[in-house]
Amino acid sequence: MEQAYDETFEKIDFRANPLKKGEYESCRFKNCDLSEADLAEVRFIGCDFISCNLSLAKFKKTSFQDVKFKDCKMLGLRFEYCDQFNLSFGFDNCILNHSSFYQVKLKKTSFKNAQLQECDFTGSDLSNALLNNCDLARSTFENTILEKADLRTAYNYVIDPELNRVKKARFSLSGVPGLLGRYDIEIDT
Repeated sequence: MEQAYDETFEKIDFRANPLKKGEYESCRFKNCDLSEADLAEVRFIGCDFISCNLSLAKFKKTSFQDVKFKDCKMLGLRFEYCDQFNLSFGFDNCILNHSSFYQVKLKKTSFKNAQLQECDFTGSDLSNALLNNCDLARSTFENTILEKADLRTAYNYVIDPELNRVKKARFSLSGVPGLLGRYDIEIDT
C-alpha cells in the first residue's frame, strides 16, 4: 500500500500510470488526468485537486477527508459509493454535471461557482451547505435535507418544499419560482 505525505503530483496521466492504492495525506494533484480511474479504497486526507479531470472515476470505498477540488472536471461521479466515514470536501469552480450524491451526508459542504446540472441529491443531507453561484438545472431534490442551507445565489433549481426539509434554508427572491414549480403558477418579476 502506497503512503504519500505532502507530495505534489503534476501533469500525470493516471489512466496510463494508475494511482497506487494507499493513503495520500496533504498531497496536491495539479493538472492530472484521473478520468475513469479506479480509486477504490484509496484514502485522500487534506488533499487538493487543482485543474484535474476526475470524470467517471470509480469511488468504491474511496475516502475523502477535508479534500478541496478547484477548477476540476468531475462528470458522472457516484459519491454514494465513497467511504462515508468523515467524508468532507469542498468544490470551487468545478463541473460536477451528472453526478450522484444519493443519500450522502454533505453537511456544511461548500459548492462555489459549480455546475451541478442533472445531479441527484435524493436523500442527501445538505444542512448548512453553501451553494454559491451554482447551476442546479434539472437536478433532483427529493427527501433532501436543506435545513439552513444557503442557496441565495444558486439558480435553475426546482425544489419542492413539500418533498424536502427546507427549514431555515436561505433563498433569494429570484429563486422563488424554483420553490413553487409544482403549483403551475405564473410569477411576474
